Amino acid sequence: MKGLFIALGIILLIVLVGGCGYNGMNGASKDVDQKWADVQSSYQRRSDLIPNLVATVKGVANFEQSTLTSVIQARASASSIKVDAKDLTPEKLQQFQASQGQLSQALGRLMVVSEQYPQLKATENFKSLQDQLEGTENRIKVARDAFNVSVKDYNIKVSNFPANILAGMFHFKERPSFTADAGAQNAPKVQF
Repeated sequence: MKGLFIALGIILLIVLVGGCGYNGMNGASKDVDQKWADVQSSYQRRSDLIPNLVATVKGVANFEQSTLTSVIQARASASSIKVDAKDLTPEKLQQFQASQGQLSQALGRLMVVSEQYPQLKATENFKSLQDQLEGTENRIKVARDAFNVSVKDYNIKVSNFPANILAGMFHFKERPSFTADAGAQNAPKVQF
């Protein structure tokens, strides 16, 4: 009888420890999902601002059409890539990040070219959109940083022993985080 109680006690202990480990990994997974949604929301805000920015810039006569076209195309490309947090692979994240990087570059070119149009810079609507875009870029950075912290915490949970055994049993896999764009360590060249 004593052996039965010991066996039941060990089984109960394993179930409790396993349940707590599973719940911890599940909670961390949900946190990563939420942080990914925050990242996407920030990028969506930027995408929503672009049509207003393009319309304002189009109001200025003789504005470089190729610059506007590249912004519109980059926005369309970035908007077409949908990545689900549950299926976030390094390749998909890299593809998402690359399309958003192209949009960032196109917007950067638009802002540089707009410097050559004093009547555009003097427009209150353009200034407001420029400020909103700058604030949105800051939100994107904050959301990406929070996502990376959440992914780090989750990856630690699913890779540490003995939780990694449960992670394998319940298909909790490590998730990728944002990395710097290629060449980000190089300072941009500014020419006047």
